[in-house]
Amino acid sequence: MKKEVLNLQKTGLLTLFFLFSSGIFYAQDNREQIKNLLDKYHEYDQFNGSVLVANDGEVIFSDGFGMANMEYDIPNRPQTKHRIGSITKQFTAALILQLVEEGKLELDQPISKYLPEYKGPAAEVVTIHHLLTHSSGIPSYTSFPNFFKDQSRDPYTPEEFVKTFADSTLQFSPGEKFSYNNSAYFLLGHIIEEIEGKSYAEVLRERILEPLDMGDTGYDLHETILKNRATGYERRGTEYINAPYLDMSLPYAAGSLYSKAEDLYKWDRALYENKLLSESSKELMFSPHIKMGNAHYGYGWMTGKMPVGKAGDSIQMVGHGGGINGFNTIMVRFPEEEDLIVLLNNTGGTNLNSIAEGILSIMHGEEAPMPKRSIAKEILPVFEKQGIDAGMKRYKELKADETYALDEGEMNQVGYVLLQNGKVKEAIEIFKINTEVFPDSWNTYDSLGEAYMHDRQKEKAIENFEKSIEMNPNNTNGKEMLAKIKSL
Repeated sequence: MKKEVLNLQKTGLLTLFFLFSSGIFYAQDNREQIKNLLDKYHEYDQFNGSVLVANDGEVIFSDGFGMANMEYDIPNRPQTKHRIGSITKQFTAALILQLVEEGKLELDQPISKYLPEYKGPAAEVVTIHHLLTHSSGIPSYTSFPNFFKDQSRDPYTPEEFVKTFADSTLQFSPGEKFSYNNSAYFLLGHIIEEIEGKSYAEVLRERILEPLDMGDTGYDLHETILKNRATGYERRGTEYINAPYLDMSLPYAAGSLYSKAEDLYKWDRALYENKLLSESSKELMFSPHIKMGNAHYGYGWMTGKMPVGKAGDSIQMVGHGGGINGFNTIMVRFPEEEDLIVLLNNTGGTNLNSIAEGILSIMHGEEAPMPKRSIAKEILPVFEKQGIDAGMKRYKELKADETYALDEGEMNQVGYVLLQNGKVKEAIEIFKINTEVFPDSWNTYDSLGEAYMHDRQKEKAIENFEKSIEMNPNNTNGKEMLAKIKSL
């Protein structure tokens, strides 16, 4: 939020001292409230990572919570390097816009102009603009049913990997709608390399990281000895495990960067200036090109509003999240106030949007909603060890307790833990709860269909897969499962 400009000529020294002192106390109060909020999220096992908050362009809070490495008890700090996942996309978009400014690339030209060897339905009809805005219609490779099982651990060159999806049928006409797409940003990285004759990592370092002194940001490679690197963890039931290995040649220009909160602050500040991009390029980057739910997508950034407090107010924002094995992240900018919130978490999926909304509320003098304990984590061991009746009884008790809350993603994880442990009937009950509480989520029906499939309840499996596909026509996993079960 903007601070009031004082008229020094008309302000007495005593009044000026009072206002200056009040500003200090106000900032201190903000910091204390933010820390208390994050302490509570960490206590409830809903945040483990690094945080940075800036107000009016100045850092007012920077800290770490929990462990960067659980095996050696190394704590997270502001300087800890995390994989940032899809926050990478904004850097890729910036590189593309630099090439446009230099006349090396045109936004309305098709893929084939820059990648002549790229053949398939998309080559002549999908433009750079379509790739940047997730409106290409190319299937996203991370949605392929066997990607994580069969491909995610293997190294590929960009030339090799684009062939795995180049001949895919377009899911819709380019420009028709938004559909989040990692294949698109992979192609953008490949195009950058072809134009510049250098690796994506080299181009990024030379054009952005070195000019901004972002020495703790780069392309994450497993073999590199990287000081202060956080380990990624994921929850399995009530315990944490090391996140599955992922070869970083695959996220590539869509999600392979690591960074620290302080470097992302440098990136934020640079975007207010013209060091890297012209005003016209920045306008293109942050423009609401295509609608996505209640927000819009620009070039590598989502644009919309974030709620403040309980009064129904909201603030204009641009931001992006990231999720990659063992990490989830969010970077939210509020350009009118020049405020910034960076949250880097190294224990897999957690609701960072709620944390960011709480911090924003505090920054605007509103009370932040406090987190609640997880129903999903509480009921897992009951379903697992005591069965359905005891599990449902405990669920109903916790649902009536206002200090507990139900999270769709956490419940989905609980269901799959039970499924993997052979507790199929128990898993079905968990997934049924999720469809009842979150009836507008296609993924809840997809998961329930999978559980019914494991239980050999063919008709119920078909019913739920079909409902999921009706809600989300891009659900390739559901289509594969539906075809499989119908053939039995």
